[in-house]
This record gives sequence, C-alpha cells and structure tokens, in this order.
Amino acid sequence: MLEIRLRAAPSLVVPRLAERVEDNDKGNRMTANLSEFAEKNGVRYFMISFTDLFGAQRAKLVPAQAIDGMQKDGAGFAGFATWLDLTPAHPDMLAVPDASSAIQLPWKPEVAWVAGDCIMEDRAVAQAPRATLKRLVAEAAQDGLHVKTGVEAEFFLVTPEGDRISDQYDTAAKPCYDQQAIMRRYDVISEIGDYMLDLGWKPYQSDHEDANGQFEMNWGFDDALKMADQHSFFKFMVKSVAEKHGLRATFMPKPFEGLTGNGCHAHISVWNETGNVNRFADEASELGLSEEGRHFLGGIMQHAPALAAITNPTVNSYKRINAPRTISGATWAPNTVTWTGNNRTHMVRVPGPGRFELRLPDGAANPYLMQAVIIAAGLNGLRLKADPGERSDIDMYKDGHTVTNGKKLPLNLLDALREFEKDEVLTSALGTEFCAAYLKLKQQEWNSYASHFSQWEREHTLDI
Repeated sequence: MLEIRLRAAPSLVVPRLAERVEDNDKGNRMTANLSEFAEKNGVRYFMISFTDLFGAQRAKLVPAQAIDGMQKDGAGFAGFATWLDLTPAHPDMLAVPDASSAIQLPWKPEVAWVAGDCIMEDRAVAQAPRATLKRLVAEAAQDGLHVKTGVEAEFFLVTPEGDRISDQYDTAAKPCYDQQAIMRRYDVISEIGDYMLDLGWKPYQSDHEDANGQFEMNWGFDDALKMADQHSFFKFMVKSVAEKHGLRATFMPKPFEGLTGNGCHAHISVWNETGNVNRFADEASELGLSEEGRHFLGGIMQHAPALAAITNPTVNSYKRINAPRTISGATWAPNTVTWTGNNRTHMVRVPGPGRFELRLPDGAANPYLMQAVIIAAGLNGLRLKADPGERSDIDMYKDGHTVTNGKKLPLNLLDALREFEKDEVLTSALGTEFCAAYLKLKQQEWNSYASHFSQWEREHTLDI
C-alpha cells in the first residue's frame, strides 16, 4: 500500500553493468563486456534468463570462461519446452544476454543474473515478453516519451508445501501493518531489504500486508524496462531467500480463501525524452495530473477490460478481483472501471501530483507484459486525447452498486481473453505474433481448467 513519495536511499551499490551503460545516437543501450565484469567482480557463473508468456523464468547457467561466446551468439533453448507458442521442430531459440541488466546475486555473489533477449534465425522472437516491451518502449521514445513505473509486488510466506501460511501466530483479524508479525519474519524481510540496498534500488519501506502471512516491500521507481528486469529479479530473489529460510514465497493472486489476495499495483508517470521532466505533473490541474496524464489515464480506462487478460493472467486472478469481502473487511481489489483521488477502493487512484496508481494487476502478472500493456493503452489514450471520464470519490466497497456508468471488469479469464481479442487497437499495438501466441496458450489453459473435475461439482451434483 504505497503512500509516501519515493526518496533516496544509502548508496551501497553492488557493481552492476547498468551503471556503465551509455546511449548511442539511436537511443539503444550499449552493453559492456560480461567477461570483464566477471573478472572484476569475482563472478564464476552467469544465469542467462528469459521470461516466457506465462511469467515463468527460464535460465541456463554459463561459466564465466564461456560468456564471451554467449554474449555474441546467445545461449540455446528449445522454445517448445517453455510456455511459448513454438513446436519441437523449431530451430534453437537463442537468449542473448543484455549486459546492462546484469546483477550479482547478493546471496551468492559468484553468480550473476542477466536478462536475455530471445532470437531465432537472426530475428527477435516477437512473442517473447521482453521483446514486446522493448518495442513499446521504443515506440514511446519516438513520441518523445519516457515511461517510468514503480511496482508493489505483494507476496505470502507459506510452508514449503504451500498449504498454509508459515507463521502459526499470525492470526489477527486485521493483520495489516502488524508489528509483531513482521518482526517474526524480520530475518527474511531484512535480508531482502539489505540486498535491495546493496543493489542500489532505493528501497524505503516494508510492511506486513492485509492478509495473514502477507508482505510488501517498496523500492524506487525507474524506466519501464529496467523496472521489469528488477521486478523479475525481485520475484527470483524473494523466492530464493524464502527457501534459504525453510519457507516458500508465493505471488499467487489468491492463495487462500477468505484472505486478501496478492496485488501488484503499478505507479505510472511519463517523462520527457531525457527523463528529467515529469509530463504528468501540473500543480494547477485537478489532483496535480496534467492534461497528458489524463489522456494516458483515459487510454487505461478505455482498454481496462482487455488489459485484464495481461494484468490478471490466470484462472485464480479472478478470485481476487471478484472476491467477496475478506476476513479483514476489504478485498483491496477493484471490480469496476473507475478512477479517483486518494481513495484505494477504485481501479485507479491518483495519490498525489504527477502520477497515478493502477490497482488492477496481481502477483501473477508477467513483469514485462504488464509494463507493455500499460504503455500500449496509455499511448493510444495520448494519441486520441482520451477522456478518462469523471472521477468518483465514493467508497466502492460500500456504494459500488450505485455506479451505473462504469464498465465491469471481466468475471473470469475466459471473459478477459474475449475482451482482449476483440480490442483491435490494443492487440495491434502489442503485435500480431505476440497476441496470437498469448491467446492460443491462454485459451488452452482455460480449456484445461474448464475440463478439470472438481470436488465442488461432486458436492453439488452427486445427489441430483
């Protein structure tokens, strides 16, 4: 539940190649030499990582002695073996490391993680999530725009089996900000926080969230691509540290019935091409949000039902945004397309000048695709000068039934996929190849769920 403005943190920075990146005349990031990075920082292995369409992180562990060849040609993967729409007959897919993203694992400094860009037969794999985001970032740059975001990736600490929360004493009816509960998990939370400080991410607060066993850790906002890389690494880091302590971290949208789900709220602003002037900020405008900010928001509002297929990408996602009241008294998740000022019961909140918070995404959102679809919808809003409509300041949890002109968010994954498929503007912006692959695999996922025989069916139908 991000509330305060982002501020500086101590400059304890683990050496990273991102600090050495320059811009060339085409605006592309020039990468440093990974072999030199390894020698300078004692790195023995690199994890060349990419994220597939379902948000799963895939990697190969490459010795530092072999990284020169990998940096040139990429590490080979059989794409069919991951959640990409490829066949066993396709040639090798190569993940070419983007050296500017390299991060030494703070808990194992002899290993460095580096995001890979997927290539096949000398062409970018258009359906790959990082490639999709890079296209949208470049498109925004052509319009002189620099999208910056911050994410709030909530997670639960559960037992290794995943069947219950790990802290047997975390039982309060209103556990949010519980002082005793966060200190019982101090070893885990502080270790992750120290690592973020070492990485220069500017973390500024951590808290026990609204569900028993749930936590949130906030760090500074950054460029959309860099934030997506950090978001990916954050999930990897949290899971790794939890395992080290004999626990399991889950970002599942709704892991426990009756408890608040895992959101992944995104705070969004757009800056000028050099990244030093916030084009969303206008103190003279309503809520300090400029006309451009309102148009970008208008795009989000217009495309929200289709957005859900990306920001809420699983069957389980719709147990969060369409949930009944939780034990704590509120779901903290939207079910209607509305926006407001500093009011957490709406889909979009404007907590202060120059930015807004999209509260729709959940913990299953693909870090790269979430950023991509936000940019795609927002750019369309800017180009069409979209009107977000009148803001609403009611308590949506109490009086939401009185809203008659607000679109409802999808009730399930199938409805979201249908909304996404028919939104030709959004699918065109994200790319034909990506959308075809995503819709095909997600439809298969829904069909698998729909054909699953559940205990609920037995309990409600056996004696009919």
